[in-house]
Amino acid sequence: MSIAFYIAVMAVTTYLIRMIPFTFFRKKIKSRFLRSFLHYIPYAVLSAMTFPAIFYSTDNGWTAAVGTAAALVLAYLGLPLIAVAGAASLGAFITWLIIK
Repeated sequence: MSIAFYIAVMAVTTYLIRMIPFTFFRKKIKSRFLRSFLHYIPYAVLSAMTFPAIFYSTDNGWTAAVGTAAALVLAYLGLPLIAVAGAASLGAFITWLIIK
């Protein structure tokens, strides 16, 4: 199989995922529950993709846990993304140096 075939399949899949809701939901969604449910979908998908990547990115679970904890605390405090990412990386690195 060529790479062009794989790209075409991904393009069709992405197109269908984006167009199916537009074809089925032509009117405004009035259900408060459904609107609330759809509002949180991007956060849930992002979390489902991010957290496994965080914990499998290092060889040790402690380094990942410390980096995640640092990121969560600093993000909760409202720091900029660059500060959160830097502190998480630094926390994971320092933990790796300690347990090494």
